Order: sequence, then C-alpha cells, then structure tokens
Amino acid sequence: MNNKLTKAIIFTLGCLFAYRILAYVTVPGVNVDVIKSFFDSNSGNALGLFNMFSGKAAERLSIISLGVMPYITASIVMELIAATFPAIGKLKKERDGMVKYMQIIRYATIFITIIQAVGVSVGLQSLTQGGESAIMIDMPQFVAISAVSMLAGTMLLMWLGEQITKRGIGNGISLIIFAGIVSGIPSAIGGTVNLVNTQELNFLVVIAILVVIILTVGAIIFVEMGERRIPISYSRKVVMQNQNKRIMNYVPVKINLSGVIPPIFASAILMFPGTIFQAIENPIVQKINDFLSPSGYFFHFLMFLFVIFFAYFYASIVFNAKDISENLKKQGGFIPGVRPGASTAEFLNETASRLTFFGAIYLGIISTLPWILVKLMGVPFYFGGTSVLIVVQVALDTMRKIEAQIYMSKYETLSAVGL
Repeated sequence: MNNKLTKAIIFTLGCLFAYRILAYVTVPGVNVDVIKSFFDSNSGNALGLFNMFSGKAAERLSIISLGVMPYITASIVMELIAATFPAIGKLKKERDGMVKYMQIIRYATIFITIIQAVGVSVGLQSLTQGGESAIMIDMPQFVAISAVSMLAGTMLLMWLGEQITKRGIGNGISLIIFAGIVSGIPSAIGGTVNLVNTQELNFLVVIAILVVIILTVGAIIFVEMGERRIPISYSRKVVMQNQNKRIMNYVPVKINLSGVIPPIFASAILMFPGTIFQAIENPIVQKINDFLSPSGYFFHFLMFLFVIFFAYFYASIVFNAKDISENLKKQGGFIPGVRPGASTAEFLNETASRLTFFGAIYLGIISTLPWILVKLMGVPFYFGGTSVLIVVQVALDTMRKIEAQIYMSKYETLSAVGL
C-alpha cells in the first residue's frame, strides 16, 4: 500500500471519527433524557428510521441530528429540475457549470435545513415525558439557537462529505450515511443478546435472522458485481495508432445502474411526512401517520414503488446512451452489427432499459422483503433491507476505489523504473 493511499484512508477515517464526535454535541437548552425516551417509544416508526440514518444523533438532538437528509433532499429537487429543464441539465456537463450546480444545491440545503430545524424546534415545545419538558429555556430563544446550531452542524457535515470525496477514499456523503448505520450495529447486537438472555426472543429466530441477513448480503454482492458487456470493435487505423495503449473493447452496463440512490431517495421522501405529522396532534393526521409508519406494510409497499421509480429515473440520468454513442464514433469504435450514431444510442438505451427493469425489481425486493420476513418472525426491532443495501453497496464501492488506487500506484511504479 503506497503512502498516498494510506494518507487518503487515514484522512477518511479521521473525518468519519469527527462525524461520530459531532453526533454527541447536543443543541443547547434541551433535556436529552426526555428526547431519548421519546425516540425509544417511537423506534418502530418514521422517527426510528430517521434516527437510524442519523447515527442516533437525532435521539440526542445533536447539532447534526438532521444528518445529510437536507442535502439529499436538495439533490433530489435539483435532479428533477435538471431533468425537466435542459438549460439546468447542461450545467452538469460543463466544468464551470458543475460548480454553479453544486452551489445551488448548497444554497437549497441551507434553506431546507432552516425550515426543518425550525419545524423540529417548534415540535419539541409540546414534548414532555414524566412531567418534564424537552426544552429548558425560553421558546423563541431556543428556536433561534437550535436553528443556527443545526444549520452549522449540517453544513459542517456536508463539508466533511465533500472533503472525503476530494481528498479521501469513496463518496463522502455515502460514507457518512454508512457510518451512521454501522454505528448502531453494536447496540443492536447487545440488545438482541439481552432479548435472548431474558427469553423474550427465541434463539432459533436469531439464527433465522442471521440467515436472512447473509442471503440478503449475498444477493446484493452477486447483483452489484453483475454487468452486461457490450462488445466494441475499432477500425484498423485506430488499433495501429494505439497499439501501445490498452483500448477497452466493451461497454459495461451494470444491472443496477442507479446504485444506492433509489432507496435513499425513497426513504427521504417517505420519512418526511412522518416527521412533520408526528408534531401534529390532529386525530386524522395521526391516523395517516400511523398508516405511513415503517412498521406497517403500506409503508413498504410505497417503498417498493418509489424505489422502482427512482431506479428508472436515476438510471436515465447516469446512463447517457447518446453521449456514449458520440464518443465511440469519435474514437472510431462501433458495436458489431449496429450502425454508429443514432442506431447505437437506441441499442444502448434498449439494453439499459431491460437491465434496469431487473435492477429496479431487485432493489425493490431487497428494500422490502427482509423487513417482511423479520416482521413475520415477530422480531421486536426494526430491520430493513435498505440499510443493508446501503452498507454493502458503499463498502463495495469503497473497496473498488481502494483497489483502483493500488493498481494505479503499481502502474506509476512500473513507468518510473522504465518497465
């Protein structure tokens, strides 16, 4: 392992360690015990799912309790706008335009964070447990302090994610979500052991849960490593000009083109109404909130549909058949039996659409089926395929990037010694 890669890994781990420290920095003026008790009693609904994604920072009302969800929400909105308005979409293809595009997302993140922070602060006004209030200072003062604190925490978290992407290993935002989910594994294992010791949970059920987890992880790895390789041929002139260089003779098209984004987008959208409805005491609103609870089947039915929708939506954004076709034509490459240009783009689109169908169904099943199986076993805690999917995909992506860095260092060493 070369020195550059070691520094990148250490930098990434340092940023993730800083993220975990921030999770314990609470907003001034709150009663942490009251808030934790409230989240413990709502571990099976949208608040429990939100708490899991935040790395349990929400139950402490940390300055990063909103996590990276405002950033993800802003990214969703910008992706929809870019897909609707071609002028905005062109910004992503230009170097200077991409800078402006990311700047818009940052400003949108600030706006969403302030709205959510104020909403959470006002909602805590009516929160009491055992006669104790969640807020220990004057309400207007608390709203101002919490809004500024959460805004600073979310922006710092977003900055850490960008620094990991730029100077570390892997996608920073994905790794932060990964770290938040993984941080809850030790407590989940400890809780399961306690349930078995107190005979509240049968040991055979624990074995069945482990089997479900192993099968889920195996299915994710199998599908994520799968791809369709479309063969590419080059003219003799191009081959002769690049005889000392390696020319890729295929176009890889993954089964799951959209990666981990659809489950994250779907979770962000489905958790938002539950978070808002939780603070409203209207009986009708509470019934709707209970109907949309992550512990109910309708929530996971909606999750399945949203995941499929976002799988197609995001795949259409990340896989641009027209650009691939034009690049192949410029490089003198072509797909055997397919004319260059529009015919190649059409062929690539059809291939990607067929693969995306199976990829979307796979994502939908992985996001919902493990929860249904665990629910049927009568397990008293939340376990969803979405969290496993995110953890495994982020781990695979990070390992690929580490492997690429290792290979790159080997090539640089060989070129330096003249081999």
